[in-house]
Amino acid sequence: MVSVQQTLHVLTMEFACGFVYVPPSVTHKDSQRSGANVIKRSALLPPVNRVRPRAPPPPPPTNPSEAKSSKSLPSPTKIIEQLEKSREVKKVVKSTCFYENAEFHNKSEVASPISITPQQTTPPRKTALLPPHMRPAANSQPLPSPNTNSQTFTYDLPKDEPDVNLQPWDPNYSYTTPEGTGVQVKLPADASSVPAQTSAPPLPPRPSFMRSIPDYLVLLPSRRSSPSSSQKSPSDPSLVPSPASKGSADKGPLPGNPNVLLVSLGKLLSEERVQTIQGEPISCSQCGSVLDSPYDNMVHTCYFCQPWQSTSPPSLQECPLTGYQDGLFLLCPNETPPGAAEALLLFCIDISGSMSITSQVSEGEHVVHRSRLQFVQEAVLQCVQRLSEQQPDLRVGLITFNYEVTVHGHDNFASRFLSGAELTDSDYLKEVAAAFPSPPPLSQTKDYLQRQLLGLSESGTTALGPAALLAIAMASRQPGSKVIICTDGKANTELGNLEEEDNSARTLLSSTIFYQELGEYAASQGVTVSVLAIEGTDCRLDELGRLADRTRGKVVIASPKMLHPEFEQIIENRTIATHCTVTLLLPQSLRMKGERQAGHKGTREVGNVDRDTEITFQFGACEQDAEVPAPASGSRVSIQLQVRYRQRNGPTVLRVITSERNVTDDSSAALSSLSLAIIQLNSSQASAALAVRGRFLDASREGELQRKLIERAIEHNRSVEDKQTYQDWVKTMEPIYNNIHNFTRRISVVSDSQSLTDAGAALLYAMKHSNRKSISLKNKHKV
Repeated sequence: MVSVQQTLHVLTMEFACGFVYVPPSVTHKDSQRSGANVIKRSALLPPVNRVRPRAPPPPPPTNPSEAKSSKSLPSPTKIIEQLEKSREVKKVVKSTCFYENAEFHNKSEVASPISITPQQTTPPRKTALLPPHMRPAANSQPLPSPNTNSQTFTYDLPKDEPDVNLQPWDPNYSYTTPEGTGVQVKLPADASSVPAQTSAPPLPPRPSFMRSIPDYLVLLPSRRSSPSSSQKSPSDPSLVPSPASKGSADKGPLPGNPNVLLVSLGKLLSEERVQTIQGEPISCSQCGSVLDSPYDNMVHTCYFCQPWQSTSPPSLQECPLTGYQDGLFLLCPNETPPGAAEALLLFCIDISGSMSITSQVSEGEHVVHRSRLQFVQEAVLQCVQRLSEQQPDLRVGLITFNYEVTVHGHDNFASRFLSGAELTDSDYLKEVAAAFPSPPPLSQTKDYLQRQLLGLSESGTTALGPAALLAIAMASRQPGSKVIICTDGKANTELGNLEEEDNSARTLLSSTIFYQELGEYAASQGVTVSVLAIEGTDCRLDELGRLADRTRGKVVIASPKMLHPEFEQIIENRTIATHCTVTLLLPQSLRMKGERQAGHKGTREVGNVDRDTEITFQFGACEQDAEVPAPASGSRVSIQLQVRYRQRNGPTVLRVITSERNVTDDSSAALSSLSLAIIQLNSSQASAALAVRGRFLDASREGELQRKLIERAIEHNRSVEDKQTYQDWVKTMEPIYNNIHNFTRRISVVSDSQSLTDAGAALLYAMKHSNRKSISLKNKHKV
């Protein structure tokens, strides 16, 4: 049974990446970018893991050619005398100074003696020796001005001077051994016995009060190979490239977001192997997660609300309520389901004057002219004939509109005609729809419906708005019903007018609100609305298509000759569930990413669901400045999916699935386990959703990031099949990447935003609600 549930999880809840990918840390990325031999740290920061040396540094090289300065150095005798004087000064604990050019300063002290009193409050000061390359020549004269650069550097002595021979007093202090012979310097017993040397003598031992190197200096090793670096063991994993890596680019952070979740709602809701649990589940009062607890109302700690700071997820002993693994909950056992009658199918046909425009059609050797209405009549008649044979219990209705709206009846009930002021009152139209009886099964109304279709004629304006409202109100009696609107022009009556865009901003705004609210009303009633526009016309599908977008219907532009296949495809796509809401719960260390998502919880109103419905979510690690840090690589996190929906002719249920995922920051591992089909589907849906809302630049940016991720995965995996699939997919995404301006109208007189053309709206609405099957079919048709 466990294996069956795991298989169902794979089919219904698929992750694009085999891991939860967390980008590498900033320091890790910096070390990878700059190279393994260079430590990129600020010069103002102390070095890492410093240790104070116990012995003085070795002397510099004695080779004259390697000396940094050609200037002569003071004699060793003089240096030794100065060191002895400094030691005597320290023993007497008397604040005094010593200088390299003692004769000059002795003369100055004789001329102007300075008496040092015991009441002196200034701290003791000493003078440090300058490096050899900064000392002046032996024959140079001292500068009279004290403000100019001198050969000595005066600084304050610390109160307690440590001894370098003792234990290191500063564990954070480090010392870098300079180049030299490595031999310790030994002072001669007699300074006069030191012979004169023409080359630079070795340096004496460093005094105890002098530090070997300032704290603010950091020596960066050279990028070139050095003897010290060449002696490192080749077995060091940081130096030996991984065989799984196909290049340094695979180690860096990924450009896009591989953390994508695909939910196949059609497969999820059609499963019958999951045991049903009666009643409401035990859930968290804060985030709503369904918890795996045997006790009612005993929720102490929720995994999804707890800001875990550890590098690994909590164990069962720390947090037993990690989420219900898999379950189907019958939320309202006593709920009375709606009637078991078949759903309605309503054709809403435009019969305005523009439907009389003809097109040439070849019938054998003859060429005839047929109007748009005749093409529609023929297509609907063929659908009625097929449905009467295959689904005789289906209830089919007909509504037509021009300057008036007609609700066609049947043998036992007369048709209803609405016109004038009746078409401007939304509440009145809903009352008429409620009073009009539902059509009988098609097996009883087939002949009458065919006669009604053949008797249609074209004339008048286009009262599309009132007709759509009336059709949706009638279909709302039975959840899962469908409304198909077929038109060839803009609505031009008062309610839902789309023709006066450039003349009245108030009219356009009211019409936009009208179709938005109408779409919400249809979705709340479980009605699916599809819009079929005739090719070569302007119907303002960017506004009218909101009905289909909200109810997950189709927006199609078809030539008059291809109306019948489009009708059939819409009819065959049956609704299996309504009022669907999908919620994704993440731990506090992860965040939702998307056009309208925020926090560790994301909810999406799906509405109607058919067998091919697929939706995607993006998520990722928290930002570096967030209160809860990102999960550590190697840990595990739990992700919970909740799907609440109403079954057709059934009760409301809740499906809960909790999955555990491993976390990694290895870009190579993420690329190797990446599913390009899921990434491509998510990119299409997310980019189209942004473009439909007018955010063209954001849509292009979103598509470009995922495109770079796919290209990097193809380069890493080197799959010929994936490369061909990617090339076909790029063609479908071309409008998003480069040609979005070809699918936008001119800027309106009353608005600064650009609206979509009919072709652009149909394309983007289709991409927004696409699935893997539809993308593959488009690619096959193009090939």
